[in-house]
Amino acid sequence: MNQEAGSTPQAQNLPGCYRHPDRETGIRCTRCERPICPECMVSASVGFQCPECVRDGGGSGPAPAAARPRTIAGGTVTADPRLFTKILIGINIAVFIAIQVNASLAADLSLIGAWPPAPFQATEGVADGQYYRLVTSMFAHQEIWHIGFNMMSLWWLGGPLEAALGRARYLAVYFVSGLAGSALAYLLASPATQTLGASGAIFGLFGATAVLMRKLNYDLRPIIALLVINLIFTFSWSGISWQAHIGGLAAGLITGYGMVHAPRKRRALVQYGTCALVLLVVVGMTLVRTAQLT
Repeated sequence: MNQEAGSTPQAQNLPGCYRHPDRETGIRCTRCERPICPECMVSASVGFQCPECVRDGGGSGPAPAAARPRTIAGGTVTADPRLFTKILIGINIAVFIAIQVNASLAADLSLIGAWPPAPFQATEGVADGQYYRLVTSMFAHQEIWHIGFNMMSLWWLGGPLEAALGRARYLAVYFVSGLAGSALAYLLASPATQTLGASGAIFGLFGATAVLMRKLNYDLRPIIALLVINLIFTFSWSGISWQAHIGGLAAGLITGYGMVHAPRKRRALVQYGTCALVLLVVVGMTLVRTAQLT
């Protein structure tokens, strides 16, 4: 090829990594041929592969999960960070509608220690072996204002917390807090008292949110003010189970602390171990109260 005197070939710029466009690289994935920088390279039997090709199958080196972004608690970042919050709200609304259709369903799902009360022989209640009530009562509501307030709180608190913790850890905090609230209500309230609602679990989300905000050095005053207002309502209005609220709040603080402060190397063990310890306390309270009532 002829070339005019004094001219030079046009310089060729290297392509940018498909995940980090600002980083030039001369390496391409051996499967999809996309350019990848050193941070994205995963060793394969021949050459390197990108994280997506490793995740789809084939190649060697680090596990596919190693390339996935993680939340502050180690959970997987998902496309819809509020999915489980939406599902929980949907379950609560579905149970509420069912109770409106069949009012007797509320008595079947609510938390009752023992009925009828002494000196009669109890024929239903947790003390009679209906332990499922500790769970079903978390999803039962009778009044529209009750479910409305709880579901708004669940949306405001649950969505951001689910995004921060990840789905599995978020559900663990929610259910452990709800069970702790149910267990404390069973332990301290009159056995004939009917308790229902998601408030115990939601107070657990309050506690976990406060721990998370403290970890991130956010201003705690808004969440503390909202929590204080809710506690004032809890102890000033009749017909509210303060035991469920306090039990859920305590469990949320403990499990939330375990979630966000667990050391990276033993993160899952500490996180779910903390939840297991709280559940052991729940089981202990339930067995003690059952022994008292039988």
